[in-house]
Amino acid sequence: MSAPIKFNREDVIEKAKNLYWEKGYHATSMRNLQDVVNMHPGSIYAAFGSKDKLFTESLNRYAADGAKRLADCIEQKDTVLDGLKHFIHTVIVCNSATAPSGMCMIVKTVAELTQNDSPDLLAHATNILEGIEASFAVLFGQAIDSGEISAEKDPVELARYFQIQIIGLRTYAQVTNDNDAVEKYIDDIFKNIV
Repeated sequence: MSAPIKFNREDVIEKAKNLYWEKGYHATSMRNLQDVVNMHPGSIYAAFGSKDKLFTESLNRYAADGAKRLADCIEQKDTVLDGLKHFIHTVIVCNSATAPSGMCMIVKTVAELTQNDSPDLLAHATNILEGIEASFAVLFGQAIDSGEISAEKDPVELARYFQIQIIGLRTYAQVTNDNDAVEKYIDDIFKNIV
């Protein structure tokens, strides 16, 4: 009979996610993981298979958390655009002080990894970004259907624009303490959408 699992898998993934998000993939050593998740390297390998697989699960957790946050923001508002504005405000302004990094973990991963050192992880992160953009396109399609946005607009182009703006504004917010400027830029994003 095998020994019972003596760790909470979800808790380990959450802690690893925050560590990877803060430090990045390459700067996170097995020793860092061991200290943060309170497991020996052998136990980490036994539970997750490899550092890469734990990183993949961490990316998936980050993406799932983001998808839930987006759905919650949309649900809390009367219109899709108000929900999207609430989402971008939450991601950029509200969570800036509590997030392990001001940068999106997926964007940080894409910026860090190369085809030579981690092609599978890079492809996975890129696929997640494409999925996020596709989710935005669906929402913009709904906003067009409901008349919030002109029917002449392309939801795919709007989604691409929106994602680029989020990435850039998160980076900008990381290097400034000017929340008024950040709020103005958020307003400007939506002026350009409608």
